Amino acid sequence: MKVAIYGQAYNKEAAAYVLELLDELQQHQAEVFFEADFYAFVNSSHTLLKFPVFTESEGLDGSFDMFVSFGGDGTILRAITYVRDLNIPIVGVNTGRLGFLSTFKKEDVRKVVQEFVAGAYTIVDRSLVEVNSAKGIPEFGKLNFALNEVTVSRKDTTSMITVETFLNDEYLNSYWADGLIVSTPTGSTGYSLSCGGPVITPTAKSMVLTPIAPHNLNARPLVVSDDTVVKLKVSGREKFHLVSLDSRIATLENGHEITVKKANFTIKMIEYTSESFLKTLRNKLLWGEDRRN
Repeated sequence: MKVAIYGQAYNKEAAAYVLELLDELQQHQAEVFFEADFYAFVNSSHTLLKFPVFTESEGLDGSFDMFVSFGGDGTILRAITYVRDLNIPIVGVNTGRLGFLSTFKKEDVRKVVQEFVAGAYTIVDRSLVEVNSAKGIPEFGKLNFALNEVTVSRKDTTSMITVETFLNDEYLNSYWADGLIVSTPTGSTGYSLSCGGPVITPTAKSMVLTPIAPHNLNARPLVVSDDTVVKLKVSGREKFHLVSLDSRIATLENGHEITVKKANFTIKMIEYTSESFLKTLRNKLLWGEDRRN
Protein backbone atom coordinates (compact mmCIF):
# COMPACT_ATOMS: atom_id res chain seq x y z
CA MET A 1 0.00 0.00 0.00
CA LYS A 2 1.35 3.40 -1.03
CA VAL A 3 0.00 6.43 0.82
CA ALA A 4 0.47 10.21 0.48
CA ILE A 5 -0.10 12.44 3.52
CA TYR A 6 -0.97 16.13 3.27
CA GLY A 7 -2.07 18.92 5.57
CA GLN A 8 -1.79 22.66 6.06
CA ALA A 9 1.48 23.62 7.72
CA TYR A 10 -0.19 25.57 10.53
CA ASN A 11 -2.63 23.02 11.93
CA LYS A 12 -0.89 22.10 15.18
CA GLU A 13 -3.74 19.84 16.23
CA ALA A 14 -3.15 17.55 13.27
CA ALA A 15 0.34 16.43 14.28
CA ALA A 16 -0.70 14.00 17.04
CA TYR A 17 -3.20 12.29 14.74
CA VAL A 18 -0.62 12.04 11.96
CA LEU A 19 1.53 10.01 14.35
CA GLU A 20 -1.39 7.67 15.01
CA LEU A 21 -1.95 7.22 11.30
CA LEU A 22 1.76 6.53 10.75
CA ASP A 23 1.75 3.87 13.45
CA GLU A 24 -1.22 2.13 11.84
CA LEU A 25 0.29 2.37 8.36
CA GLN A 26 3.57 0.89 9.58
CA GLN A 27 1.68 -2.07 11.03
CA HIS A 28 0.49 -2.73 7.48
CA GLN A 29 3.94 -2.20 5.91
CA ALA A 30 2.70 0.78 3.93
CA GLU A 31 4.99 2.97 1.85
CA VAL A 32 4.43 6.55 3.07
CA PHE A 33 5.15 9.89 1.36
CA PHE A 34 4.66 13.35 2.92
CA GLU A 35 3.94 16.69 1.31
CA ALA A 36 7.22 18.54 1.78
CA ASP A 37 6.01 21.55 3.80
CA PHE A 38 3.71 19.45 5.97
CA TYR A 39 6.52 17.00 6.69
CA ALA A 40 8.78 19.84 7.85
CA PHE A 41 5.95 21.18 10.01
CA VAL A 42 5.18 17.86 11.73
CA ASN A 43 8.88 17.06 12.09
CA SER A 44 9.48 20.36 13.87
CA SER A 45 7.47 19.18 16.89
CA HIS A 46 7.69 15.40 16.58
CA THR A 47 10.86 13.73 15.34
CA LEU A 48 9.83 11.48 12.47
CA LEU A 49 11.65 8.81 10.59
CA LYS A 50 12.97 9.85 7.20
CA PHE A 51 10.15 9.82 4.65
CA PRO A 52 10.17 10.68 0.94
CA VAL A 53 8.31 13.87 0.09
CA PHE A 54 6.24 15.27 -2.77
CA THR A 55 5.32 18.78 -3.90
CA GLU A 56 2.59 20.26 -6.04
CA SER A 57 4.69 19.71 -9.14
CA GLU A 58 6.49 16.40 -8.53
CA GLY A 59 6.58 13.22 -6.49
CA LEU A 60 3.05 11.93 -7.08
CA ASP A 61 1.89 9.46 -9.72
CA GLY A 62 -0.85 6.96 -10.39
CA SER A 63 0.78 4.24 -8.29
CA PHE A 64 -0.53 5.69 -5.00
CA ASP A 65 -3.43 3.87 -3.34
CA MET A 66 -4.55 6.69 -1.08
CA PHE A 67 -4.09 10.41 -0.45
CA VAL A 68 -4.88 11.37 3.17
CA SER A 69 -5.72 15.02 3.84
CA PHE A 70 -5.55 16.35 7.41
CA GLY A 71 -7.71 19.43 7.97
CA GLY A 72 -11.12 20.60 6.87
CA ASP A 73 -12.86 20.85 3.53
CA GLY A 74 -10.59 23.73 2.51
CA THR A 75 -7.59 21.44 2.86
CA ILE A 76 -9.15 18.91 0.50
CA LEU A 77 -9.90 21.67 -1.99
CA ARG A 78 -6.20 22.50 -1.87
CA ALA A 79 -5.29 18.81 -2.09
CA ILE A 80 -6.93 18.42 -5.50
CA THR A 81 -4.31 20.79 -6.96
CA TYR A 82 -1.75 18.13 -6.03
CA VAL A 83 -3.75 15.11 -7.20
CA ARG A 84 -5.16 16.69 -10.39
CA ASP A 85 -5.87 13.96 -12.95
CA LEU A 86 -3.70 11.25 -11.35
CA ASN A 87 -6.74 9.27 -10.12
CA ILE A 88 -5.36 8.91 -6.58
CA PRO A 89 -8.30 8.31 -4.19
CA ILE A 90 -8.60 11.01 -1.49
CA VAL A 91 -9.86 10.71 2.07
CA GLY A 92 -10.14 13.57 4.55
CA VAL A 93 -9.45 13.40 8.29
CA ASN A 94 -11.36 16.27 9.85
CA THR A 95 -9.31 18.31 12.31
CA GLY A 96 -11.51 21.34 11.71
CA ARG A 97 -15.21 21.94 12.29
CA LEU A 98 -18.05 21.40 9.82
CA GLY A 99 -16.90 19.15 6.99
CA PHE A 100 -18.79 17.59 4.10
CA LEU A 101 -15.65 16.40 2.29
CA SER A 102 -13.33 15.82 5.23
CA THR A 103 -15.67 13.47 7.06
CA PHE A 104 -13.48 11.10 9.09
CA LYS A 105 -13.23 12.07 12.76
CA LYS A 106 -9.65 12.64 13.86
CA GLU A 107 -10.23 10.36 16.84
CA ASP A 108 -10.95 7.51 14.40
CA VAL A 109 -7.86 8.08 12.25
CA ARG A 110 -6.69 4.46 12.57
CA LYS A 111 -9.91 3.31 10.94
CA VAL A 112 -8.86 5.13 7.77
CA VAL A 113 -6.30 2.36 7.28
CA GLN A 114 -8.18 -0.50 8.92
CA GLU A 115 -11.35 -0.08 6.88
CA PHE A 116 -9.41 0.52 3.69
CA VAL A 117 -7.49 -2.74 4.17
CA ALA A 118 -10.77 -4.49 4.96
CA GLY A 119 -12.32 -3.17 1.74
CA ALA A 120 -15.14 -1.40 3.60
CA TYR A 121 -15.34 1.49 1.15
CA THR A 122 -16.30 2.56 -2.33
CA ILE A 123 -14.61 5.00 -4.72
CA VAL A 124 -16.88 7.85 -5.79
CA ASP A 125 -16.01 9.97 -8.82
CA ARG A 126 -16.55 13.67 -8.12
CA SER A 127 -16.95 15.93 -11.15
CA LEU A 128 -15.14 19.25 -11.43
CA VAL A 129 -15.75 22.48 -13.30
CA GLU A 130 -13.15 24.39 -15.27
CA VAL A 131 -13.03 28.01 -16.34
CA ASN A 132 -11.56 29.54 -19.49
CA SER A 133 -11.36 32.97 -21.05
CA ALA A 134 -10.27 33.99 -24.54
CA LYS A 135 -7.75 36.38 -22.98
CA GLY A 136 -6.64 33.85 -20.37
CA ILE A 137 -6.59 34.06 -16.57
CA PRO A 138 -2.87 33.98 -15.65
CA GLU A 139 -3.49 33.61 -11.90
CA PHE A 140 -4.92 30.13 -12.48
CA GLY A 141 -2.55 28.86 -15.17
CA LYS A 142 -3.04 25.12 -15.61
CA LEU A 143 -4.95 24.91 -12.32
CA ASN A 144 -8.11 26.24 -13.94
CA PHE A 145 -10.42 23.70 -12.31
CA ALA A 146 -12.47 23.52 -9.12
CA LEU A 147 -14.07 20.74 -7.11
CA ASN A 148 -16.72 22.95 -5.50
CA GLU A 149 -17.51 25.95 -7.65
CA VAL A 150 -16.61 28.78 -9.97
CA THR A 151 -17.81 32.12 -8.65
CA VAL A 152 -17.90 35.59 -10.21
CA SER A 153 -18.41 38.38 -7.70
CA ARG A 154 -18.03 42.12 -7.20
CA LYS A 155 -14.68 43.75 -6.36
CA ASP A 156 -13.85 47.04 -4.61
CA THR A 157 -17.48 48.12 -4.44
CA THR A 158 -20.69 47.63 -2.50
CA SER A 159 -22.68 48.07 -5.72
CA MET A 160 -24.24 45.15 -7.52
CA ILE A 161 -22.82 43.69 -10.68
CA THR A 162 -24.73 42.38 -13.66
CA VAL A 163 -23.88 38.86 -14.81
CA GLU A 164 -25.11 38.06 -18.31
CA THR A 165 -25.58 34.31 -18.45
CA PHE A 166 -25.84 31.98 -21.46
CA LEU A 167 -26.43 28.22 -21.46
CA ASN A 168 -25.14 26.44 -24.57
CA ASP A 169 -25.08 29.87 -26.28
CA GLU A 170 -28.73 30.57 -25.47
CA TYR A 171 -29.40 33.62 -23.31
CA LEU A 172 -30.73 32.71 -19.85
CA ASN A 173 -30.75 35.81 -17.67
CA SER A 174 -28.88 38.89 -16.50
CA TYR A 175 -28.43 38.50 -12.76
CA TRP A 176 -28.32 41.76 -10.81
CA ALA A 177 -26.55 40.52 -7.73
CA ASP A 178 -23.36 40.42 -5.69
CA GLY A 179 -22.29 37.55 -7.92
CA LEU A 180 -23.11 34.14 -9.35
CA ILE A 181 -21.97 30.65 -8.33
CA VAL A 182 -21.66 27.76 -10.78
CA SER A 183 -21.41 24.73 -8.51
CA THR A 184 -20.75 21.02 -8.90
CA PRO A 185 -22.82 18.48 -6.93
CA THR A 186 -19.90 18.34 -4.47
CA GLY A 187 -20.01 22.12 -4.07
CA SER A 188 -23.75 22.13 -3.50
CA THR A 189 -23.10 21.79 0.25
CA GLY A 190 -20.64 24.72 0.22
CA TYR A 191 -21.03 28.34 -0.83
CA SER A 192 -24.06 27.54 -2.98
CA LEU A 193 -25.93 26.07 -0.01
CA SER A 194 -25.28 29.16 2.10
CA CYS A 195 -26.79 31.26 -0.71
CA GLY A 196 -29.97 29.19 -0.84
CA GLY A 197 -28.94 26.54 -3.36
CA PRO A 198 -30.16 22.92 -3.21
CA VAL A 199 -28.29 19.94 -1.81
CA ILE A 200 -27.32 17.61 -4.66
CA THR A 201 -26.00 14.08 -4.23
CA PRO A 202 -22.36 13.76 -5.36
CA THR A 203 -23.01 11.41 -8.28
CA ALA A 204 -25.81 13.48 -9.86
CA LYS A 205 -24.78 14.59 -13.35
CA SER A 206 -25.63 18.23 -12.83
CA MET A 207 -24.46 21.74 -12.02
CA VAL A 208 -26.33 24.46 -10.17
CA LEU A 209 -26.35 28.21 -10.86
CA THR A 210 -26.91 30.10 -7.62
CA PRO A 211 -27.12 33.92 -7.53
CA ILE A 212 -25.51 35.70 -4.56
CA ALA A 213 -27.91 38.19 -2.93
CA PRO A 214 -29.86 38.86 -6.15
CA HIS A 215 -31.73 42.15 -6.54
CA ASN A 216 -34.28 40.55 -8.84
CA LEU A 217 -35.98 38.44 -6.15
CA ASN A 218 -37.52 36.03 -8.67
CA ALA A 219 -34.01 34.83 -9.58
CA ARG A 220 -33.74 31.36 -8.09
CA PRO A 221 -31.05 28.66 -8.17
CA LEU A 222 -31.19 26.62 -11.37
CA VAL A 223 -30.04 23.02 -11.78
CA VAL A 224 -28.75 22.12 -15.24
CA SER A 225 -27.16 19.09 -16.87
CA ASP A 226 -23.40 18.84 -16.35
CA ASP A 227 -22.79 18.81 -20.11
CA THR A 228 -24.03 22.42 -20.26
CA VAL A 229 -21.55 25.10 -21.32
CA VAL A 230 -22.11 28.22 -19.23
CA LYS A 231 -20.90 31.59 -20.51
CA LEU A 232 -20.75 34.63 -18.25
CA LYS A 233 -20.05 38.31 -18.87
CA VAL A 234 -19.88 40.81 -16.01
CA SER A 235 -20.60 44.53 -16.09
CA GLY A 236 -20.82 47.06 -13.27
CA ARG A 237 -19.69 50.41 -11.91
CA GLU A 238 -16.15 49.22 -11.18
CA LYS A 239 -13.73 48.17 -13.91
CA PHE A 240 -12.86 44.75 -12.48
CA HIS A 241 -14.56 41.79 -10.83
CA LEU A 242 -13.39 38.64 -9.06
CA VAL A 243 -13.35 35.08 -10.36
CA SER A 244 -12.72 32.33 -7.83
CA LEU A 245 -12.06 28.61 -8.15
CA ASP A 246 -12.82 27.16 -4.73
CA SER A 247 -10.42 29.23 -2.58
CA ARG A 248 -8.21 30.57 -5.40
CA ILE A 249 -9.02 34.07 -6.65
CA ALA A 250 -8.21 36.07 -9.76
CA THR A 251 -9.13 39.58 -10.89
CA LEU A 252 -10.67 39.99 -14.35
CA GLU A 253 -11.65 43.08 -16.28
CA ASN A 254 -15.37 43.53 -16.84
CA GLY A 255 -16.70 42.65 -20.26
CA HIS A 256 -14.50 39.59 -20.75
CA GLU A 257 -16.52 36.49 -21.48
CA ILE A 258 -15.63 33.45 -19.40
CA THR A 259 -16.68 29.88 -20.10
CA VAL A 260 -17.51 27.40 -17.36
CA LYS A 261 -17.94 23.73 -18.16
CA LYS A 262 -17.39 20.29 -16.72
CA ALA A 263 -13.71 19.33 -16.56
CA ASN A 264 -12.50 16.34 -18.56
CA PHE A 265 -11.33 14.42 -15.47
CA THR A 266 -12.74 13.58 -12.05
CA ILE A 267 -11.48 13.44 -8.49
CA LYS A 268 -11.83 10.08 -6.77
CA MET A 269 -13.05 10.25 -3.18
CA ILE A 270 -12.95 7.32 -0.78
CA GLU A 271 -16.37 6.87 0.79
CA TYR A 272 -16.18 4.49 3.71
CA THR A 273 -19.18 2.35 4.52
CA SER A 274 -19.21 3.86 8.01
CA GLU A 275 -19.10 7.45 6.67
CA SER A 276 -21.63 7.68 3.81
CA PHE A 277 -22.80 10.93 2.20
CA LEU A 278 -26.29 10.54 3.67
CA LYS A 279 -24.87 9.92 7.13
CA THR A 280 -22.79 13.07 6.71
CA LEU A 281 -25.91 15.06 5.81
CA ARG A 282 -27.70 13.80 8.90
CA ASN A 283 -24.74 14.62 11.13
CA LYS A 284 -23.83 18.03 9.67
CA LEU A 285 -27.32 19.39 8.92
CA LEU A 286 -28.97 17.67 11.91
CA TRP A 287 -31.53 15.98 9.70
CA GLY A 288 -33.63 13.53 11.68
CA GLU A 289 -33.15 15.49 14.92
CA ASP A 290 -36.81 16.51 15.01
CA ARG A 291 -38.35 15.17 18.22
CA ARG A 292 -41.17 13.65 16.18
CA ASN A 293 -38.76 11.19 14.54
